[in-house]
Amino acid sequence: MAEMNPTSVTMTSLARALSFSGSYERDRDDEFNSHTTFGRGSVPHLGQRRSLIDCANAVYSCEEVCVLVINTGGTIGMTLKNDVLEPEPHAFVKNLRKLIMFHDEEYAQKTKLYDHYDFPESTLVLPMCKDKKRIVYTVLEYDPLLDSSNMTPKDWGTIGKDIEKYYEKYDGFVVLHGTDTMAYTASALSFMCEHQGKPVILTGSQVPIYEMRNDGRGNLMGALMIAGQFYIPEVCLYFNNKLYRGNRVTKVDSGSYNAFCSPNLAPLANAEVDITINWDTVWRANTTERFRVSPEVNRNVGLLRLFPGITTQTVIAFLQPPLEGAVLETYGSGNAPDNRPDLLEELTKATKRGIIIINCTQCLKGSVSTSYATGQVLMDAGLIPGRDMTPEAALSKLSYVLARAELSLEDKKKMMKQNLRGEMCADLAGAKLSMSDSRFIQVIAKTLSISCKEELEAIRDALTPPLACAASKIGDIDALKAIREMGSDLSLADYDGRTPLHVAACEGHLEVVKYLLCHGASVHAKDRFGDTPLSNARRFRHKEVVRLLRRTGAHLSTTERKEAGTELCSLAACGDVAGLEMWMLAGVDPCTAGYDGQTAMSVAKATNNQEMIKLLSQIPKAE
Repeated sequence: MAEMNPTSVTMTSLARALSFSGSYERDRDDEFNSHTTFGRGSVPHLGQRRSLIDCANAVYSCEEVCVLVINTGGTIGMTLKNDVLEPEPHAFVKNLRKLIMFHDEEYAQKTKLYDHYDFPESTLVLPMCKDKKRIVYTVLEYDPLLDSSNMTPKDWGTIGKDIEKYYEKYDGFVVLHGTDTMAYTASALSFMCEHQGKPVILTGSQVPIYEMRNDGRGNLMGALMIAGQFYIPEVCLYFNNKLYRGNRVTKVDSGSYNAFCSPNLAPLANAEVDITINWDTVWRANTTERFRVSPEVNRNVGLLRLFPGITTQTVIAFLQPPLEGAVLETYGSGNAPDNRPDLLEELTKATKRGIIIINCTQCLKGSVSTSYATGQVLMDAGLIPGRDMTPEAALSKLSYVLARAELSLEDKKKMMKQNLRGEMCADLAGAKLSMSDSRFIQVIAKTLSISCKEELEAIRDALTPPLACAASKIGDIDALKAIREMGSDLSLADYDGRTPLHVAACEGHLEVVKYLLCHGASVHAKDRFGDTPLSNARRFRHKEVVRLLRRTGAHLSTTERKEAGTELCSLAACGDVAGLEMWMLAGVDPCTAGYDGQTAMSVAKATNNQEMIKLLSQIPKAE
């Protein structure tokens, strides 16, 4: 048989997806009985619908998004006492309630907001957003509040564990933090948070939020808006209208609102008149693992900056036990003097006895390379190129990797070379094909007489969601691969907010679900009906898909969990064993009570359904 051209395979796969896209749209409209409106691909949003009763006006019936604000301290909440800025315990929430831009008390009262959320005394709600969303946020305040100069790795772990503790209850997280060591905390959290699927945004200010002129209000509002409206599954830092990847930033100015910069990576988002997200840059966890936090770090690490004339004795003293890892800040593109055999000998001895040394440049911008002989000598001495990592990211990564007791020294070195959380430049060998390399895009562009990059991107973003959803409906992984090779994001949602993962979960295509999860699809994405992929898989009773999504960290929303008790009782009354089992697999406690206080077990006993009683007795409370 003649060998098929790869281009024809791509075109065939895409054509097959196109041919099914019409039936996909029709089936979906029948399934949800929804109105059809066309628009370009969007990103799955956060949020859930709450049943709002006794509302005076329909404007109160909207979508609510839950954000947890972890207040660790810092300038943003400080007050002036005796000409010195100090944190004031329990004052932050109290003062935010007085600012109408940060709290809508009328909405809270009319919708009985405080009856539906934990910690009502520290819960606030923003005025309505443009897209009819309400961001409800709860402030968790640390005691004592810390100046960031007093932050330690133990505090990083505390923040991480709190995110993990409340991960299933909130759609996004904002961490208020002092600016001095914010870049270190952002970098450390990015490595501690493994298989992340929800936004975590650090912010703070140069001037307290209570001052007449300040940057705190804008920074807090921007962080809340992005954490509550956009699916960006990264640890980020928001400052002065820009959202940065957390492990790419460094503080560059102590006297300006523009305090941070990301020298080697453009901002993930710019918040001007509109919030513009650079989705092509967003880092996604390509995994089927559940979110977890690894708070352990190795503190036997250090930073050493080279300078002309540095003595060998200084280097020897620095490399003494208990040091296990070091970041060496070198000149230019990773260079060191090659006419100092004494210095190079000590570095070689250190690497041979097991100290991991990362070579990072002293320059604010640029990357480590071996273009010069003075850079090659460090490679020969056993140093690992840090590429374009910031010193903060390199040190945090080293602490995180060295704490992995299950890894051998060689495995740790290998891990330091890997791009774990987007902390360094991507490997060019694994770069995506550009849009101009896609025959499919070329044909469409030629037909429409389009050549500029912006218009090509618009075509790609408009075509990707319906094509990917159609391919997911028929279980065509080849078509999904072809779409991905165009540089497209398989997490983009269609006009109903549904992602390819939603569709694959509905259809029960287990292998497609696995493929999408391994290429950055989010189990937390909600469509405009408030459904997640887990909700869809449970509704259509696809057991193996539910199990996989649960292993990946999917969970039912707060609203679904509250309504589950009534649904369980209804299923028990009908004798629907399969339906009950699906709720259990989705993580619902079989003892959850319905609106009248009854449980599925009490209903089963009342109807004398022995099969149902046996099932409820055997099923564990949650997977």
